[in-house]
Amino acid sequence: MPEKFDCIVVGAGPAGTACAYELAKAGVNVLLLERGEYPGAKNVMGGVLYRKMMEDIIPEFYKEAPLERPIVEQRFMMMDKESAVTFSYKGLEWGREPYNNFTVLRAKFDQWFAEKAVEQGALLVCETVAVECIVENGRVVGVRTDRPDGDIYADVVVLADGVNSLLAKQLGFHREWRPDEVALATMEILKLDKSIIEDRFNLEPNQGCTIEIFGDATKGIVGTGFLYTNKDTLSIGVGTLLSGLIKHKIKPYELLEYVKNHPMIRPYIQGSEPVEYLAHLIPEGGYHSIPKVAGNGVLVVGDAAQLVNAIHREGSNMAMTSGRLAAETIIMAKEQNDFSESMLDQYRMKLMESFIGQDLKKYKDATHHFERFPQYFEQYIPMMNRAASQMFTVDGLSKWEKQKKIWRDLGSTKQKFKLARDMMKAWKVMK
Repeated sequence: MPEKFDCIVVGAGPAGTACAYELAKAGVNVLLLERGEYPGAKNVMGGVLYRKMMEDIIPEFYKEAPLERPIVEQRFMMMDKESAVTFSYKGLEWGREPYNNFTVLRAKFDQWFAEKAVEQGALLVCETVAVECIVENGRVVGVRTDRPDGDIYADVVVLADGVNSLLAKQLGFHREWRPDEVALATMEILKLDKSIIEDRFNLEPNQGCTIEIFGDATKGIVGTGFLYTNKDTLSIGVGTLLSGLIKHKIKPYELLEYVKNHPMIRPYIQGSEPVEYLAHLIPEGGYHSIPKVAGNGVLVVGDAAQLVNAIHREGSNMAMTSGRLAAETIIMAKEQNDFSESMLDQYRMKLMESFIGQDLKKYKDATHHFERFPQYFEQYIPMMNRAASQMFTVDGLSKWEKQKKIWRDLGSTKQKFKLARDMMKAWKVMK
């Protein structure tokens, strides 16, 4: 390898590869480092890729990328122990170009995406760990790797090394994340015949469905379960705040088994065979936890910058956009030969002006609010299920009588006022 690059990108996930692709396309000499055996080997996400943000980088990528199914239906399940209130949107327009989103398997997609960056001119080096940033006179000038003679230099370094970004922490950009700022997600890939998948989820060939599961899926802990359709596999998993797992003394794999055996979920996956087990930390601190993202000779993107919308379960789209915005800033800095913090801070401003900053600001207090007040998951979702059961059970009682009973079941006047206040508080943190 040459002694010096224009840019070193640490991490070949969606954020890092997006950055490397845009830089290489602009003629920037960029090195993309990946600690795994190949891009995607160490990367985990639920499995939904949003079209718009990826197409901002590679137009009509869906014509060649290794995608699983375009999503035509999104279901949301408010689950109790033996029931669920479900609502959904199914739109056939999502099954036609330009599509809305897709299910993907990261091991396949990340390799393809990294190959596209290489085609543009990026140099991809795998099985290489960047152990620390090289800092000279208060400026990052490269990275030290675990290879012999492993010091590599560059005008600017992009940290895309995930939620546990040791390099950003080493630079003092963030402290150790608190347990209420990260979620632990566990998931399995289940093998199932594609025709069975389509029959069980009411799909035509080349159509997909996602199910987001709230309530009993996490045993009242803030978080969600999910079930996504791939071509001939299912992705099933559950993610909860680490603080909730610690408080309730629940092991993550036990929670996943609970979801798989839940009577509302079990029929979907019956007869499937597990082929892969995955676990991953997800940044969920939101707006208040965004670390310093620009310094002298360095930028931070993707999960390393806490760029995840926990309410809408969006992360990969924010990662790719942050990588693209970082690349735009570096190209501008290279034109002026200025890699100072004041110049690279243009990236932070772009980030905050984009949908990323706007959405994170909109939901800045939501996750912490629902953790502070667990009754939303522990009491109100079961209450919703009981009310639905009462209303839809035909037992000779009039609908007036049923409504009165549901009203009584809400509790005393004081409890009703508390419920109303809680709903108002939830609306305020979500509006």
